Amino acid sequence: MDEDFWGEPARRYRRPGRRAAAGGVGAALAIAVLAGGSALASGPDPSRAEGPAPVETITLEPRVAGVDERAGLAILNTELGYQRAEAAGTGIVLTSDGVVLTNTHVIAGSTEVSVTVGTPPETYAATVVGSDSANDVAVLQLDDAANLAIATVDKDEDLDVGDEVTVVGNAQGASELMATPGMVTSLDRSITTRTEGSTTGRELGGLIEVDADVVSGDSGGAILDADGEVVGMTTAASTGREDIRGYAIPAATVLDIAAQILSGEESETVSIGYPAFLGVQLVMADGADRPGGLEEDGGRGDDLLRRRSESVGAPVAGVISGTPADEAGLVAGDVVTSLDGTEVTSPADLTARLAELEPGDTVTIEWTSRGVQRTADVTLVEGPAG
Repeated sequence: MDEDFWGEPARRYRRPGRRAAAGGVGAALAIAVLAGGSALASGPDPSRAEGPAPVETITLEPRVAGVDERAGLAILNTELGYQRAEAAGTGIVLTSDGVVLTNTHVIAGSTEVSVTVGTPPETYAATVVGSDSANDVAVLQLDDAANLAIATVDKDEDLDVGDEVTVVGNAQGASELMATPGMVTSLDRSITTRTEGSTTGRELGGLIEVDADVVSGDSGGAILDADGEVVGMTTAASTGREDIRGYAIPAATVLDIAAQILSGEESETVSIGYPAFLGVQLVMADGADRPGGLEEDGGRGDDLLRRRSESVGAPVAGVISGTPADEAGLVAGDVVTSLDGTEVTSPADLTARLAELEPGDTVTIEWTSRGVQRTADVTLVEGPAG
């Protein structure tokens, strides 16, 4: 049987006027969802993994995490306001004043993030400091936090195949930290993720593979060694086989990426803060991200793409209510033709140029609507995280 990988927060969808039950989980493991409920994964490449899995492995039932195991770990809940959904994951507390680490895919698409830490538990609102999309690491700052217990991170980097470990996370988004014992089965493992419905993918490399029953909601949580120290951050797990394998980013890698984010240093993969948001869903031929941050549905995007394939500009598949695009009067079927007086050549061009702007920037957009040329000045707002 082919093997897939998922690495998602536990996700709950809700209809207008209804809120999902706190323990509900929307995505089944069988569909192998990654990146905030919108991606799949496939393969490890065995030729790129160092150290064969032991012949005998251990798979034990999860249990409620003990006091020492839950110290410095956090339960994350996110509101995905533009998708009318909620998601849940896990975080690792790095500093006593509220710097928390998690996966980018845990906070992707979120408009609000709340983090629960400590005993007795206390819940804080959180701001996304920044994220690394390629390496799946994000940094949060809790509002008005102080004197928090922090996670103990392993400094020796002496993890080896066969070592016993414990996965601790908010399993199934049930707002309870669970501990799942396991064993390191491989180091420096590579897996390939792919967007749902697409054959394209991206690689996550240098991962720790563990034989443990990792489930949705564990993402962003900790892999603890025998000393109770964090040796990795859970990011994905396998499906398509009876013996589930979990995958974690080594702690040293997580700390290096977090340091770059906290320094405010942006790169091709590291973004700081929240993106500028126009609020349109674009018809993308290449599967790139939309400036609206949402997928289209009902096949309308494919139809628009066919009709606009020879047009210059960025065809609009939909407009999100209450956003700058909505207030300016854009609707589905329009085509954005210019941004700040410079022609928009394609959806990818508009996406890239919006990515260079900041929330609060005012820009002039021009678009055609039913053959009529229109223009408006809009002030971009903060978009969803990730």
